[in-house]
Amino acid sequence: MNTDDVDNDAALVPRLRVIEEQPLDQRATAYAQVHDELKARLEGGDVSPSDG
Repeated sequence: MNTDDVDNDAALVPRLRVIEEQPLDQRATAYAQVHDELKARLEGGDVSPSDG
């Protein structure tokens, strides 16, 4: 985990609090965006083994 990961993790909780205060339709859109960002981050960490 690098410094950027720690910063992103620390920013997640306040971001979720802001989302929770929004009207339902806006919350759904915001949560979908968070989901997509987290999914991309997790899938981007996948490394296939080398044949070396």
